[in-house]
Amino acid sequence: MTTPSQQPSKKPETDPFGPKIEEQAQQLAARYPQARSALLPMLHLVQSVQGYVSQEGIAFCARQLDLTEAEVSAVATFYTMYKRKPCGEHLVSVCTNTLCAALGGDEIYKRLSEHLGEDGKPLGHEETVGEPGEPGSITLEHAECLAACDFGPVLQVNYEYFDNQTPEKAVELVDALRRGEKPQPTRGAPLTDFRSVERQLAGFFPEDDVFRSDVDSPSQAVETLRGAQLAADRGWTAPAMPDDAPLPEVEAK
Repeated sequence: MTTPSQQPSKKPETDPFGPKIEEQAQQLAARYPQARSALLPMLHLVQSVQGYVSQEGIAFCARQLDLTEAEVSAVATFYTMYKRKPCGEHLVSVCTNTLCAALGGDEIYKRLSEHLGEDGKPLGHEETVGEPGEPGSITLEHAECLAACDFGPVLQVNYEYFDNQTPEKAVELVDALRRGEKPQPTRGAPLTDFRSVERQLAGFFPEDDVFRSDVDSPSQAVETLRGAQLAADRGWTAPAMPDDAPLPEVEAK
């Protein structure tokens, strides 16, 4: 007997995902030997349309990939990159993991939370100031790690890096975003908006040389290479592996 969670998802009468999005979803599915492997980029495609993963978006992915809604929901709720509430034009992620926190990340998050809050109430994690999706709206979140310890404390706007932050610089940044400005990130491509970036994460990129040159440009800096430079200056080298080094035995399966 088929349970409700195993029944195929039906297309609702009012569907925000039109023929163009369906075609792109099928393009994603065709990139993989097994269509279900396209679920992660397809969830990003859903967010590029609505600014979050709605129940309609979950049903859409289930239909496209012949999955149950429960299977799609299990993935969408596991990863923090998939939002369950509508996001602002900009997603501001403040790293509050150990090193960034020690360098001031906690203070940056606290200052932004208070600065963006309204009526004396600080803006909470994954809460939005302004109308979600509208120009100047901002969703604030604390991130466990943004993998940029050499530039800490850091924050991201729509996953683009703003390095070596202070509470004052962070406040200036979000104020510029609310005015409709798009400050240049420290590294990477020029700033756009959350939905445009979600489309790129789904695998659909602007076809122009300027975009590709911005994305492909070097991202290392003096801080990134400091350890390697110190080793070179002091003549430190790793021991070479002998040609006859024994390999660990692998248990037969």
